[in-house]
Amino acid sequence: MHVPRLSRENTALLIVDLQERLLPVIHEHERALHRSQVVSETAKRLGLPILLTEQYPKGLGHTAKSLIDMLGDAYRPVEKTAFSACGAEGISEALERSGVENVLIVGIEAHVCVLQTALDLLEGGYRVFPVADAISSRAVENRDLGLGRMAQSGATLVSTEMVVFELLRTAQDPDFRSLQQLIK
Repeated sequence: MHVPRLSRENTALLIVDLQERLLPVIHEHERALHRSQVVSETAKRLGLPILLTEQYPKGLGHTAKSLIDMLGDAYRPVEKTAFSACGAEGISEALERSGVENVLIVGIEAHVCVLQTALDLLEGGYRVFPVADAISSRAVENRDLGLGRMAQSGATLVSTEMVVFELLRTAQDPDFRSLQQLIK
């Protein structure tokens, strides 16, 4: 039986629409943003490809400043108007070039952009890992329904801590202590 596993060699991170103007109306937005930052910092330190979208930034603003600051040079936003990140120019091509099989997803909103992205990635043959505690919507019901539909469609729901420890594999990893500090 093949069990989908995360590893540094086969995993990318896709950050979906964590934008300043939209965040204040999102359920538990501070938690979702913080968890997204932990996953993003982990991906950055471990050398995973990081892709990031912004939905209509002229109206919704850019990515949260704290996330931009943490990403540094890895902050290369792709503007989109399609709800699915796969509809943004260059996202699908960048994933294909990276050669990854797994895509971690964090962002908002669970029932719209994150869901449609997950469905498109699944249809494209990727193993999709929505990071449930780093994903939200304006209404908790929509978050829960979005995550549920992703799982029913074949995505594997994970938590921030699951991602960090699965990518590290061992406490002997040189990045263990610094990444462990992020989740305390």
